Amino acid sequence: MTTMAQHRPGAPGTRPAPAGHDLPRPAEPSAPEIRRHELAGFLRSRRERITPEQVGLPRGPRRRTPGLRREEVAQLSAVGVTWYTWLEQARDIQVSPQVLDALARALLLDPGERGHLFSLAAAVDPSPGTECPSVTPALRRMLEQLDPIPACVQNSRYDILAYNRTYARLLCDLDAVAPEDRNCMILAYTDPQWRSSVVDLPGVTRLMAAKFRRAMAEHLAEPAWKALLQRLELSPEFREIWARHEVVGAGSRTKVFRNAHVGLLRLEHTDLWLGPSSGPRMVTYAPADEETAQRLRRLRSLSDELRPEGL
Repeated sequence: MTTMAQHRPGAPGTRPAPAGHDLPRPAEPSAPEIRRHELAGFLRSRRERITPEQVGLPRGPRRRTPGLRREEVAQLSAVGVTWYTWLEQARDIQVSPQVLDALARALLLDPGERGHLFSLAAAVDPSPGTECPSVTPALRRMLEQLDPIPACVQNSRYDILAYNRTYARLLCDLDAVAPEDRNCMILAYTDPQWRSSVVDLPGVTRLMAAKFRRAMAEHLAEPAWKALLQRLELSPEFREIWARHEVVGAGSRTKVFRNAHVGLLRLEHTDLWLGPSSGPRMVTYAPADEETAQRLRRLRSLSDELRPEGL
């Protein structure tokens, strides 16, 4: 007769299991695997919280997915649907800073969420929204002292790193522009108010593209430059000008703007370099005549009146 003791593991008279036949323990996930799964979950959560109306897409009668569909995020970010799906599935794929930048914009991420996205992807954020070490407190005070002469600090990529009150209202309401969008190239090709303020818009955009191409020659592999170029190439106007391969160096000249608050302004543009010629520079716009000087003083006063609380 067979007894239960004979089949009970470890009971007297039973044969012990051969060594090495224990069930293998699952391997602990590596740090990159954990990061990929966190990234996938983060992207899904942000995709599901955005309505189609928030990004200008029609809802449609049969929508069941909460928020956006994967193909809609892919469309908004100009990436492949399969590639984005793999990203949400935590596949082991490479994600460039330019693509992360596009995803952050498509998913309407705030600065904290954007920083988290780049941290999860172990990538450097190409956005100019971070503080520049060249913009010291003393330099900010100098910009304020120059008022009502419009002045700002730019780098060779045309990111606007700091500016005074008159410059804030010179071409558009710069305070209302998101820090990552405060770039003269982006504004010159996409912002209606900025574009309407430039009297010779075709000449100015063509000249800026030529200067940008010359400056970019030293930064072709840098993520921030490639991300900016990718954004600019969404503009048919920029693509047409960029295809000409025109190049021009930096220089000073008279510029004419049509300000929405005070009218026509004739200004002498000057670049004051803060380091090597490829680095940051202070850009000033001195009045070319007394009428412009009076209008700049008026614009400075209006800037204080129109300034949002807390700025």
